[in-house]
Amino acid sequence: MSRPIRTIAAAAALLLAAACNSASTSGEPADKSGSSVRGVTADSIKVGGIVSMTTASGYSKKDTDLGARARYERANAEGGVHGRKIEYLGAEDDGQDPGRNLAAARKLVQQEKVFAVSPMSSVTFSGADFLERQKVPTFGWGTVPQFCGPQYIYGFGGCMVPTPGGTITQSWPEGLAQVLGGAKGKSVAILANDNDAGGFAIRTYRQGFAAAGFQVSYAKPIVPATSLPSDWSAYTKEILRSAGGKAPDAVVSVMQTPYNIGLFTALKRAGYRGLLTDPTDYDPGLLAKSATRQALDGVHVLLSFEPFESDSPAMTRFKEDIRKTAGKDVPLNMHMMTGYMSADLFLAVAEKAGEKLTVDSFQKAAASYSDTGTMVGDRDLAKGRKEAFGCGALVRLKNGAYEVSSPFACYEPIPFG
Repeated sequence: MSRPIRTIAAAAALLLAAACNSASTSGEPADKSGSSVRGVTADSIKVGGIVSMTTASGYSKKDTDLGARARYERANAEGGVHGRKIEYLGAEDDGQDPGRNLAAARKLVQQEKVFAVSPMSSVTFSGADFLERQKVPTFGWGTVPQFCGPQYIYGFGGCMVPTPGGTITQSWPEGLAQVLGGAKGKSVAILANDNDAGGFAIRTYRQGFAAAGFQVSYAKPIVPATSLPSDWSAYTKEILRSAGGKAPDAVVSVMQTPYNIGLFTALKRAGYRGLLTDPTDYDPGLLAKSATRQALDGVHVLLSFEPFESDSPAMTRFKEDIRKTAGKDVPLNMHMMTGYMSADLFLAVAEKAGEKLTVDSFQKAAASYSDTGTMVGDRDLAKGRKEAFGCGALVRLKNGAYEVSSPFACYEPIPFG
């Protein structure tokens, strides 16, 4: 099809869609507030989520849904948002599959008629363009590029994936420098999966660790993303001689838990005695199995939020909310925090938008929204389109329990180049 014909066809499709939308709106009875805003009535705001509850590797983010539900339930108990209760539909499981992610986004918007998607937690965010075109406010952990730049998609910690003209947060390298007594003369090896996210992570962290003063002796996105290696020796051999024929001072894994368990176990068996670190394995539930606990013992985990070991009022409230929604004491994990803080930021912006909630009023509120002292640091949504909020901590698993190895703090970012 020639370009002019494609253009005409696209325009016709847009006109048809507009006509259908207009017809459906006029054919539906107005709610008692007279609102025609998708997902908003006089007494409710409809919200849904998209979460990788199941994956091919067995890794699950299902507790993201629990975290979001806990925050929405507290909001409703406190009277809702300007008198409107949050009608949370729960999270669709995308199975970490691109097709299912897009299908989930379409279902929530076209069938369920949600006002917002919060949380969205998946490394596969193929539904981003659809949600952006449909002007659906969407909140999640901004660890994939789709959270960086769009007008309607927000990371609760900002844009965690650097973009041209943006910055790189230094909480990981600076935190490790504290643990190691400085970065000068120290070497790091960085390993990631063989996919787009892994390649970008290598590019980012290579620059970040070098800027902090580390020698980056190895940085490769070469581990298959679709299946766990049965033999890690090819990777460990390279890593263990990457620092001028010697082992590096630290091994940085930018992968999910099943991969980290395999890699770290193989490194320990090969005699590695350096520092191990990843951004994933802060989950007390992992400690239930002795093999998992042994594999992750000594690992320093990066957090982009306040550690659960904190006794701040916000953390105390978070724990109480989770306990109430779960109906019992449950092991806390970072997925709960992802859901909770996604919901928390959505609620904060919706509150600022005022009683007349529309997509436009919501976007206007978001454009100037900022606050301080939250469990993810100081939030600034204008800044967060291109930058992370720059705060983090490290916790170490030791003798079956987590302890803070580098306190939660905010660091000056560096330009991304």
